[in-house]
Amino acid sequence: MKVNKNGKAKKIKIFSFKAPHMRAFHMSWMAFFLCFFGWFGIAPLMAVVREEFSLSQDQVGNIIIASVAITVLVRLGIGWLLDKIGPRLAYTALLLLGSLPVMFIGLSNSYESFLLFRLAIGVIGASFVITQYHTSGMFAPNVVGTANATTAGWGNMGGGITQMVLPMVFALFVSIGFSTAEAWRYAMVIPGVAMAVMGVLYYFNTQDTPKGNFSELRKKDPEFGVSKGSKGGFGQVMKDSRVWILFLVYGACFGIELTIYNVAAIYYNDYFNLDLKTAGIIAGLFGFMNIFARTLGGALGDKFGMKFGLNGRVRFLFFTLLLEGVALMIFSRMSYLPLAIGSMLIFGIFVQMSSGATYSVVPFINRKAVGAVAGLVGAGGNAGAVAAGFLFKIDNISYPEALLIIGGVVLGVSLLTWAIRFSPEAEAEVRMELEELSESKNKLEPSLQS
Repeated sequence: MKVNKNGKAKKIKIFSFKAPHMRAFHMSWMAFFLCFFGWFGIAPLMAVVREEFSLSQDQVGNIIIASVAITVLVRLGIGWLLDKIGPRLAYTALLLLGSLPVMFIGLSNSYESFLLFRLAIGVIGASFVITQYHTSGMFAPNVVGTANATTAGWGNMGGGITQMVLPMVFALFVSIGFSTAEAWRYAMVIPGVAMAVMGVLYYFNTQDTPKGNFSELRKKDPEFGVSKGSKGGFGQVMKDSRVWILFLVYGACFGIELTIYNVAAIYYNDYFNLDLKTAGIIAGLFGFMNIFARTLGGALGDKFGMKFGLNGRVRFLFFTLLLEGVALMIFSRMSYLPLAIGSMLIFGIFVQMSSGATYSVVPFINRKAVGAVAGLVGAGGNAGAVAAGFLFKIDNISYPEALLIIGGVVLGVSLLTWAIRFSPEAEAEVRMELEELSESKNKLEPSLQS
């Protein structure tokens, strides 16, 4: 594995699991995949839960909000924690503790208890920040956007795959004699157990940085990882307007993606009269776009950065976000099933590309406090999902109308990206680093190497 002077990998070797860089790459996306699988496992089964507990639209809306609300706070805290203890311990703890409410949501016997478990499950959403932090620390600037986008995108696929798999698991339990009330409860045990197993595997198969774990490095240097100077630290991150713009941007892309994971199955069930399994399969296609779309957003963000500098990354982000808003508005108007599916998939590509493009910018905002920036921007995704969730609570606003409104908001947020600027000094620093990394000036392109 070829590395730069800081030990960060200059290439992504997808089929390698040897170097600590690629172990972190693969373990982080798989952990994130299982977190998403548990986080949204109940979403495709909500029609059954709604019937069992006789839930109103307002109560379903509260459950949607609860699933993402607490993640806002946890993502803010996890960024600070990562700078203190490192991604290895943080991910292990989150996977083990987060598996408990996933497995035990089946103990719910009322709307109130179900709501509390759904709220607790939302803690798992902090896994995104750990994933981005770990890959940001392992890969050099020429491929960090691609690495971040790929690990996040492949992890996000868990939100789509669970839409397909959990209804089948539910149907399997029903077919062998369990009632529907029992079947959805037993189905949720499976992602919880998988998360717990991954927590153990993550601890034994990763390290915090290319040079070792935080605990080992601090024995050699007590100042390791401690921000020096006025530009480091959470306080300075909070004062940076660019961080807050990206907070809103991420709410307008990843936040809306989370919203679709929560409502897609029930949307197709209600508005197109599809059964649970079929609705889940169609909803799952949306998440399945992550197999390439988020990676594409990050990779193209890297490519624009190579050619046009850091501000080029931002211009590409504007482009993807603008198209996302347009595509969502078109999807909201579709009443013919094939057109609804097609427009949903186009929207899915652009919303996921926007998320990847966002995190091709994030590592360069404050390079002395990557965890804090990643955590704050990541929290914006859930804040956006919470805000969107309130639209689905209102009885006189239909789901298609809510999606149309959200699409308009996304268009507005896309314009804010023009306010994100990088100083000439920051541009020069990254350009110099890229030139040092390059084996040939003609090969300054992000790539996935096999």
